[in-house]
Amino acid sequence: MFDFIVFLIIIYVILYVIVFIFFDCDLETGFYEKFGKPIGHLRGKVVFITGASSGIGECTALALAKNGVKLILTARRREELERVKRKCIEVSQNQLTQNDVLVIPMDVTDLSLHRKNWDYAVRHFGKVDILFNNAGRSQRALFETIDIAVDRQMFDLNTFSVINLTRIAVNYFNSVGGGHVAVVSSLAGVIGVPFSSSYDATKHAVHGYFNALRAEKIGRNLAVSIICPGPTFTNFLSESFTNTIGQKYGKNVQSTDKRMTGERCGQLCAVILANKIRESWVALSPLIFFTYFTVYCPVLYNFILKTVGPEKLFKARDSQELTLQEEYPNKQMD
Repeated sequence: MFDFIVFLIIIYVILYVIVFIFFDCDLETGFYEKFGKPIGHLRGKVVFITGASSGIGECTALALAKNGVKLILTARRREELERVKRKCIEVSQNQLTQNDVLVIPMDVTDLSLHRKNWDYAVRHFGKVDILFNNAGRSQRALFETIDIAVDRQMFDLNTFSVINLTRIAVNYFNSVGGGHVAVVSSLAGVIGVPFSSSYDATKHAVHGYFNALRAEKIGRNLAVSIICPGPTFTNFLSESFTNTIGQKYGKNVQSTDKRMTGERCGQLCAVILANKIRESWVALSPLIFFTYFTVYCPVLYNFILKTVGPEKLFKARDSQELTLQEEYPNKQMD
């Protein structure tokens, strides 16, 4: 029996080494991409996407459209939503018509619009099958310099808007016998990442809400998915909050950065939706290994963090040096 247990442990370790070397996602997600339900399993389903005008939201919409999935695209900018709609219809190769992609301009922080727009989508299609919460922004700032107004604004966008719309969706799914709610979180919602504490907190809060929802709905025909990407080639970095209300970080990603493409992230998001995966970690190596290591070996992680320093961790995350010089009046940056 002891030898058998040791054998299982060895196999387990080997599988995870394979993940770290070959996969750009966790083992479960990689398995379902290879052997699970194809994205085409969702053909004819209706997916409500927030933050669909760019980035991961746009790329996920395109991955779904290629497989005949009907879409509700929401974001603030109508012209960008219309652009994404045209692309979705084009890549669907005649699977989708104009009527199969509904554009709804919406600021998700205006909670008064949520029920109205959800009901409008249901009337248009006769149903909604999946809510894909994607809208949100990141942050780059030093903890002690952050104006509390920034924290409030970030929670309004990244947490409270998600929870309000999700509650509307869950009540609807309860009434029709089932459905699926998903949220794009971040690896920063799994571990504590330096220099974005407000953002980290909003994502940790989302995990708390969604994990509690999943626990309440076990066996009740409601799927709950949390998707945790690492660095991705989108406009996320330039649009990030800082420590000051109304200010953007303004730094662009570079073509040489080590990041997952938006297209690949969108493809994996579509796989996650098709297979109703509980929680997925999505990033290029070695960030998946780093996340596993941080979660399962916290003492060693803390030792390494003290040795390496938070600035090096920041550089690994953003593929560039920390540029918060004005927030370190007594520290010479490298």
